[in-house]
Amino acid sequence: MKIKSETFRVCEGEKVKLEKWPTKVKPFYHSKEHYQRILAEHTKELSRRQGRLYADNHYAVLLIFQAMDAAGKDGAIKHVMSGVNPQGCEVFSFKHPGTEDLEHDFLWRTTCRLPERGRIGIFNRSYYEEVLIVRVHPEILRARPIPEELLKGKTIWEKRYRSMLDLERHLYRNGTRVVKFFLHLSKDEQRRRFLERIADPEKNWKFSQADLAERKFWKDYMKAYEDCLGATSTRHAPWYIVPADDKENARLIISQITLDTLKSLKLSYPEPSQAHRRELQSIRKLLGK
Repeated sequence: MKIKSETFRVCEGEKVKLEKWPTKVKPFYHSKEHYQRILAEHTKELSRRQGRLYADNHYAVLLIFQAMDAAGKDGAIKHVMSGVNPQGCEVFSFKHPGTEDLEHDFLWRTTCRLPERGRIGIFNRSYYEEVLIVRVHPEILRARPIPEELLKGKTIWEKRYRSMLDLERHLYRNGTRVVKFFLHLSKDEQRRRFLERIADPEKNWKFSQADLAERKFWKDYMKAYEDCLGATSTRHAPWYIVPADDKENARLIISQITLDTLKSLKLSYPEPSQAHRRELQSIRKLLGK
């Protein structure tokens, strides 16, 4: 069964109701072996196209991952990008902003990590945290050195959406393609994965009391995500809502969308000049061929 990227895409201007978007869909694989074969095909093709992206050196691709805890962001990044040359791909995880970050505007720390031409950049969380966790916990915002007049009223979120949209339009105009994934996890599946982390000593480090505390704000987070996804999904920087209750299926969907993004670019290997061709022929003779 073919994975159609547009099935999971949020249309520009769409009003998002997450309860209407599934957290689980019919698998695109029928066995563990079948899943591994499809993923291997995807990663092989991703590697090939990433090589062309690197050689062409005109475009960059930025993949943004956002989700609730335990939705599988780390695993998706690890498995989907497993075949990509590390020289052409960088992953950045954005946790709580540091002292230097807070002395700049909220887009500064991620802007510093944008991918160079020819490369794939991956943000594990991103500037979108500034309209998600900060919105759910406004005390975080009030504790920052931001002018008081900028914090008044509800328009702060709309203004931040506008800043993000302006950035993404700027990036598009300069050759960076932004693709944004929201891994849509059910509350029940998160609970199951939390219990799994507690039961497995090798996964204990992934869980803390703070993770459990955030579950109390589930509805608030869903509302923040709905507003964010609807306000910031555009033709040139779309959001994709990926059903995340089945980790393997989510990885296949993400890899297909990433592949489709690379396929949409007009990439080619540089053509050698006549002088370079002559030089190569001379080198061939010196090598005895």
